[in-house]
Amino acid sequence: MKISQAEYRQRRDRLMEKLGQGTAIVQSAPTAVMHNDVEYVYRQDSDFFYLTGFNEAEAVAVFAPHHEEHQFILFVQPKDPEKETWTGYRCGVEGAKELYGADATYPISELDEKLPQYLEKCDRIYYHLGRDHHFNEVVLNHWQKMMQGYSKRGTGPQALENIHPVLHPLRQVKSEAEIDLLRKATAISAEAHNRAREFAKVGHYEYQIEAEIAHTFRLQGGMGTAYPSIVASGANACILHYINNDQQVQENDLILIDAGCSYEYYNGDITRTFPVSGKFTPEQKALYEIVLAAQLKAIEQVQVGNPYNQFHDTAVRTIVEGLIDLGLLVGDIEEIIKEEKYKPFYMHRTGHWLGLDVHDAGFYKVGAESWRSLQPGNVLTVEPGIYIGPDIKPFEGQPEIPEKWRGIGIRIEDDILVTENGPEVLTAAVPKLIEDLEY
Repeated sequence: MKISQAEYRQRRDRLMEKLGQGTAIVQSAPTAVMHNDVEYVYRQDSDFFYLTGFNEAEAVAVFAPHHEEHQFILFVQPKDPEKETWTGYRCGVEGAKELYGADATYPISELDEKLPQYLEKCDRIYYHLGRDHHFNEVVLNHWQKMMQGYSKRGTGPQALENIHPVLHPLRQVKSEAEIDLLRKATAISAEAHNRAREFAKVGHYEYQIEAEIAHTFRLQGGMGTAYPSIVASGANACILHYINNDQQVQENDLILIDAGCSYEYYNGDITRTFPVSGKFTPEQKALYEIVLAAQLKAIEQVQVGNPYNQFHDTAVRTIVEGLIDLGLLVGDIEEIIKEEKYKPFYMHRTGHWLGLDVHDAGFYKVGAESWRSLQPGNVLTVEPGIYIGPDIKPFEGQPEIPEKWRGIGIRIEDDILVTENGPEVLTAAVPKLIEDLEY
C-alpha cells in the first residue's frame, strides 16, 4: 500500500495551479544525531514527502509552473558507492528523474548555480522559514540577489511568501489512497491497543505494556510508533504527555494508553483508559461515564459543514455538566465555561487534524473569528478527558477536591473521517464502553 506516482503528480499539479507565477522551494528533513556519530532513524519532512514521495535527506524540491521547460525540479545527493556501503543506497540524480517524475534533476551541490533560472521570471518565492537557519539564509540570499537585478531584467520575485497557506489546505482533504493508508495505520493501532489491554496486569511495569504495543506495530508492518507511546498507570495519567513508562501497575489503577502506529508515514492516534483489576472504583466509573458521554456527543458533531470548534464546545459543556453533578464544580454553567473554570480538570483541546503528521497540517480558523467548516475527506481526532491530579488547584470560589477523586486521569480518543453520511470512526475496533472493559 503506497501512494502512486500518478497521485504525487496530481498533488504537484494542484499546488502549481495555486502558485501562478510564483516559485515554491521545499527542503527535505535534516538528519538528526542521537549521540556521537549515531543518527536517529530518518524521517522525511511531511510537506516534501507529500509532494514528491522522495525519502532521502539533503534534497530540495523546486516548483516553477512558469518555467518553459522544467516545472518540477529535484536537487539530490549523487550516487556514492563508498558512502552507500555504510548508510544505504541512494537514488542518485538520474534515478530521481526516472523514478520520481522530475523534469530536471541536479546534484544538491549545484543548487546555488541552478536555482536562479527558476526564480528570474517568478513574481514571488513561496518558502517556509523553518528551523534550518543555514538554508533560510540560502533562500534569502537568492531572493536578495534577484531583487538587486530587477531594475535591469524587469522580472524577478518581489515577495517572499509562506507556502503553508497554499499547500496545507491541499493536505487537509485526504484522497482515497490516503484514507486507505489511514485505515491501515488505525487498524494496526487498534490491534496493538487490544493486545496491550489483554496483556496488562497488576504487577506489570508500564514499559512491558509499551513493549507489547511496539511489538505489534512492527509485527503488522508498521514503521513504528507515530509518537512516543504513553502508558500511564494511576496518577501518571494526569500528566498529559507522560512518557517515562517506568512505574509498576498497582491494584485498582486505571491505565491510560495513548499510542498510534505510523504506516507509510500516515498515523493512527488512539487513547483508551481501562481498569487493570477489571472493575472501576465508584469514583473512576463516575468520571469515565462523563468523558465517554462527552466523546460520543462530540463525535456526533463531526458533520460536513459544522465549524471545527463545535465538537470541542460540545465536549466542554458535557464535562462541565458532569462535574457540576458530582459537586466538583459549582456555579452557573455558562459562567464556568466562559471563564474557563473547568480548566484545572480539562486543559487541552478536544482534537486535531490527523494524517502525515500526528498533529497534521492545516488551519483551524479562517481569519481571527471564524472556524473552518468541516468537509468530506477531513480526518481528525476526538479526545476529551478529565484529569484530577494529586495536587490539583481549583479556581477561587470552587470547592476543594476530596482525596478520593485525586490521582484519576481519563482520556478517550478516536480517529474520525468526515463523510457526507456522517462521522466514520476509524478506530471503533478498540472497546470503550464500560461493559466491554469490566470483567
